[in-house]
Amino acid sequence: MPLPKFRLEKTGAPLWFRGLIPVITLALTFILTSGLIIWGKANPFEAYYYFLIDPLSGRVSFLEVLVKSTPLILTGIAVTVAFVSGYYNIGAEGQLYAGALAAAWLGTVLGGVSMPVAILLMVIGGFVAGMLWALIPALLRVYLNVDEVVTTLLTNSIILFIISAILNGPWRDPQSGWPQSPEIAETTRLPQLVERSRLHFGFVIALTAVAVVWFILTRTSFGLKLRAVGLGKEGARFAGIHVERTMLIAALISGGIAGIAGYVEVAGIQYHLIGELSPGYGYTGIIIATMGGLNALGVGASALFFGLVETGAQTVSRALGVPVYLGEVTQATMLLVILGMFHLQRYRIRRV
Repeated sequence: MPLPKFRLEKTGAPLWFRGLIPVITLALTFILTSGLIIWGKANPFEAYYYFLIDPLSGRVSFLEVLVKSTPLILTGIAVTVAFVSGYYNIGAEGQLYAGALAAAWLGTVLGGVSMPVAILLMVIGGFVAGMLWALIPALLRVYLNVDEVVTTLLTNSIILFIISAILNGPWRDPQSGWPQSPEIAETTRLPQLVERSRLHFGFVIALTAVAVVWFILTRTSFGLKLRAVGLGKEGARFAGIHVERTMLIAALISGGIAGIAGYVEVAGIQYHLIGELSPGYGYTGIIIATMGGLNALGVGASALFFGLVETGAQTVSRALGVPVYLGEVTQATMLLVILGMFHLQRYRIRRV
């Protein structure tokens, strides 16, 4: 009896397959990373219990998941706004640092201002700083057609050199010699949401960003224009949409939201600026936005999952002696699997 033959057709995958993409992604990631866990002399099932279940079982670890999710929600939402419009912003990391730099400065000059006013001014300051840092690559892309992937990526390195120069220059601690900015004023710090925890008001700001972006993308004419430009610039232009202006606004909003992520890390966690403020939140935001399907609510859920992964990586390292960088390996593997799955959804398997 001859074996059945199949072929790939370039057409849309069925809806049930698209809905299963997150589940398939998690399953494949588990399979691919199990070899590393076994090599580290640990049981994969036990490791993933500590990875994904144990952090949710305790108050402290659960709140820590929310803490780690806060900047990831903001960078994921920032990337989403840009990607939906077809502008591929890889510079959220640099825009985050621009917002952090503004927050570190504002936090030292707004000491005499009441906390609500200080929070409002610093949110605006972080947004404006991130937006300004995103401006030049956006203008180059919109008016000179310079590839934004290259320019936004390069600006990440530029802002890090600028911050290093400031921290090792005028802001270097004169007593310890440590390269960090002066402490921000008490009244400019984000209040804690839960006593004896690191969970701060920045989490509320992040959830607000999710709600606002979801509303804009799904319930406003501007959101419709963004999606139209992202789906096809020529078609959008034919429909009367000003493509260049729409992309420019999307790029600036994206940079601004990433800047707020830097602000909440300074005002909610560190209380000063350091060169190692972000372990790559901006880059992780790209994975989160992709896994969330460029849907604001999906991105929020994806960011919470990645916060769980980051917290779980520390838990499994303590419990089983597995290297803590397993979390980073898992994230990178998940990105590759997601890219593969989204590419496959353009095809359908048919029996010949």
